[in-house]
Amino acid sequence: MSNRDGFAGGFIAGAAVGGLVGAVLGAVLSRRAAEAALPESSEAKARKRSNRKGGQLEAERIEVARLSLEDKIAQLNQAIDDVRLQLGDVNGNAQLQNSEKSAAEDC
Repeated sequence: MSNRDGFAGGFIAGAAVGGLVGAVLGAVLSRRAAEAALPESSEAKARKRSNRKGGQLEAERIEVARLSLEDKIAQLNQAIDDVRLQLGDVNGNAQLQNSEKSAAEDC
């Protein structure tokens, strides 16, 4: 019986000590995380300030890049269409005509 009584007391004491250690550890780690986050947030604020000043330049660069990409996409689409037409002639009617000619020659 004394084992059961000792178990309950030890369990409660262990839970109390574990809760206290967990609380202290959580407080220390949360402070470290908060301190580590402060420089990042100030850097982000500085980036936002610089982006406001250079926002128009950045917008112009993005627009130029977008137009350049649209031109390249149009060129690629044209090249794809050309190749598709060439392959269509090779795989489509031209092959059928060749196979019909060889079939006619076999007869």
